[in-house]
Amino acid sequence: MSTTDRLLGGSLSRRDFLGRLAVVAGGSAVALACGSEATAIAPATTTAASPSPTDAPTAAPTPGDTASPESIEAGSIEFDADGETLLGYLFRPTLPGPHPAIVVVHENRGLLPHFHEIKRRYAREGYVALAIDMLSRQGGADAFADGNDMRAALSRIPQDQVVYDGNAAVKFLQSLPYVRNDRVGATGFCFGGSIVWQMAIGNPELRAAVPFYGSAPSLDDVAGMQVPVLGIYAGEDSRINAGVPALEAELIAQNKEHKFITYPGANHAFFNDTGSRYNPQAAESAWMEALDWFEDHLMDT
Repeated sequence: MSTTDRLLGGSLSRRDFLGRLAVVAGGSAVALACGSEATAIAPATTTAASPSPTDAPTAAPTPGDTASPESIEAGSIEFDADGETLLGYLFRPTLPGPHPAIVVVHENRGLLPHFHEIKRRYAREGYVALAIDMLSRQGGADAFADGNDMRAALSRIPQDQVVYDGNAAVKFLQSLPYVRNDRVGATGFCFGGSIVWQMAIGNPELRAAVPFYGSAPSLDDVAGMQVPVLGIYAGEDSRINAGVPALEAELIAQNKEHKFITYPGANHAFFNDTGSRYNPQAAESAWMEALDWFEDHLMDT
């Protein structure tokens, strides 16, 4: 069983876990207790600012999962966006709703199986989670041989089109009877993180956003942002991080609710456990931070 599954299904709360990972400015590495083992993890750096006053087949659990197979339903879906059919994959709790919901935007290598696991994990937390296939208009991910082909195809799609489709996914979720239409958030990774930043800038229907290592939006657009954003970054990701200081300064100047977390020693795509840059300690901590952000902004308190 993974650290995350033990924490989410066990006696240690997310906030208690985050407390064990709490960052003290200038502090040394802390240990993450994991059963009888302890793994050193470099402290993340955190900055924050707040503004002033459909039926589907059952998803099988992964090894070590504490959830029963009957607690989550999952399946592929199609929905309309101005006459175009968009494709996606949806996980949802079987418990009576309505539930808050999260749009998951994939990396630049397409809607790979890794993102189904992310949706499953969110569904276990009580969210309806929808990953949209951003290659829907090109026939969907299944029309491409591999991630490299998908990356090349995604690079040819205008960003405005991808952002439009992401917002169409938000609208679709809001139409579902088992979704709370005033509690929809979005998260994305790499390419998807950049798209989620654009969605947060332009879609006031979003309630919260968590972009992972996404390119900064235009500073000229920050003034109109109404969505609380948790930005998660990798310390070794110099290309993406180059835009972070100016973005944060503008968010503060515009009094926008946000929080930035950077994981020293981690690289771009550190959250993807199928890739060579996977950093399990940073990924565990970032997952807990994302859950807390969505809990604070999407769940009733």
